[in-house]
Amino acid sequence: MENQQQHLQQQQQQQQQRQPNSMKSRFRRVCVFCGSSPGKNPSYQLAAIQLGKQLVERNIDLVYGGGSIGLMGLVSQAVFDGGRHVLGVIPKTLMPREITGETVGEVRAVSGMHQRKAEMARQADAFIALPGGYGTLEELLEVITWAQLGIHDKPVGLLNVDGYYNSLLSFIDKAVDEGFIALAARDIIVSAQTAQELMCKLEDYEPKHSGVASKLSWEMEQQLGFTAKSDIAR
Repeated sequence: MENQQQHLQQQQQQQQQRQPNSMKSRFRRVCVFCGSSPGKNPSYQLAAIQLGKQLVERNIDLVYGGGSIGLMGLVSQAVFDGGRHVLGVIPKTLMPREITGETVGEVRAVSGMHQRKAEMARQADAFIALPGGYGTLEELLEVITWAQLGIHDKPVGLLNVDGYYNSLLSFIDKAVDEGFIALAARDIIVSAQTAQELMCKLEDYEPKHSGVASKLSWEMEQQLGFTAKSDIAR
């Protein structure tokens, strides 16, 4: 009997050694903003897959905009294939246009764009933007603004693949120089060129700015479809 237990323990140890080492993360779920197009540079596509694998290695689930094509499809498929939960949030009116082919994970339909962003923000512990277009920029800048106001203190990451976001970062630096963005608020954005480096920076992120939201009533937040500050902040 004792020999059988020892043999079983040896098998379990061997199985654990064969399994890839997983990292502990402060995040349970990360929201990824990205394009529904793959982009012309193959490095964008590779970055989306690498980001998905980084989330899997750290046992992090994904929430994103619900598409199954372009970078959206690549990052969601990588996370799903790695055994993590995938939550796609998408307005009903965009489902025929953005969702093509076989989708993965859970798809949550919402009534409109405001509800989409609020739900993704409520579900996530951090935000990451891959390369994308107008929609990606709009989502990214809104969560940055929410952080500046103090609606949330969740990390916001920019995966600056091959310098894709160099011009945006230069614009933000110019806005700081010209007095439109506080120097402390500049640190809201965490950027890196690789998924691994970005995840390490986000894990270490500590807010340096002080939000102004305590000076405001939350009537505007409620008008945008948020039920309460805690729904976004948690």
